[in-house]
Amino acid sequence: MQKRLPLLITTGEPAGIGMDIVLLLAAEGKLHDFKRPIWVTADSAAMQKRADILVTAGVLQNCPLWQTVDLDIAADDFLEQMSQQIMDDNDDNAFILLNTPCAEAVVCGKINTRNSAMVAKQLDIAHQLATNKTVAAIVTGPLQKSALIDADIKLLDGTMFSGHTEFFMQQSGCEKVVMMLANQAMKVALVTTHLALKDIPAAITADNVRQTVQIVIDDMREKFGLTQPRILVCGLNPHAGEGGHLGVEEIEIINPVLREFIDVGVDISEAMPADTLFTPRHLANCDAVIAMYHDQGLPVLKSHGFGDTVNLTLGLPYIRTSVDHGTALDLAGRGGASATSLYQALLMANEMADESLIDRSLA
Repeated sequence: MQKRLPLLITTGEPAGIGMDIVLLLAAEGKLHDFKRPIWVTADSAAMQKRADILVTAGVLQNCPLWQTVDLDIAADDFLEQMSQQIMDDNDDNAFILLNTPCAEAVVCGKINTRNSAMVAKQLDIAHQLATNKTVAAIVTGPLQKSALIDADIKLLDGTMFSGHTEFFMQQSGCEKVVMMLANQAMKVALVTTHLALKDIPAAITADNVRQTVQIVIDDMREKFGLTQPRILVCGLNPHAGEGGHLGVEEIEIINPVLREFIDVGVDISEAMPADTLFTPRHLANCDAVIAMYHDQGLPVLKSHGFGDTVNLTLGLPYIRTSVDHGTALDLAGRGGASATSLYQALLMANEMADESLIDRSLA
């Protein structure tokens, strides 16, 4: 086994473009850019069929090579099995495919809820391998949440499946995780995520702000290697409340929490007006921005690089990045899908793995 731990890609919904974008990067030789093994979870028959379809359609000139491995991921001797079955020093293989069988044959663009259990199984495998430090990071392809819900697949707490973030949070036993989106222009973390606008003020509590800030600080240090990250924080209200005339959350909740961190030497701002925070003068001197809600921070970030944006989950005991697009069922097997976001997610995961204490200890 190589010293640098693998990056693991979950291809997600098999009827979507998850396999397509892996094959596109493999055919272009880009999966070798990361100087570490690439593992992929997918149904081996479906992957081969998708490759053949894309070659026939002229999307791929040639079918890339990979090695398929059938393993019991839960086995105590998993790593020994891997070392015995994976061909060493074979640069012709673009990736190692961990065969995760579907219940039924995959049809491009057509959701089959009988295959949803396979999608959930990929996430179980990813969580286990990351927890055991067998892989350096998880990079998730797109899934169709409605398909898992229709298949009655639940989260660990028995609630309906609501997404990758909630799945990994519950499996890891985390009380809170933080969504961060990043591109070349900026990194933006969110205190609240998918809430109706009317519900956001009630969710801006001292504990929520404090936990978000601490998670951002910890992961910027541990996973990005920044010993003193520079963080700017948006206020909730226009003009950060205008001294209380446009809202009091900054005075009563947000700034008291931020001053706790400032007092112990953290390089963090008090609440700033979002309309001036997101300007080049301020962004040039910060490593991350914390926004109070989804559409306060993300439209600005995506306007600076929609196709290059990566979704990160901070606060997990391992690295998880993701593409920032959906399953694109209408493009599966037909061409037109872009692998740019997957490539950027792999770049980000690789950068974070290089900076992590775990991977550095193997060098």
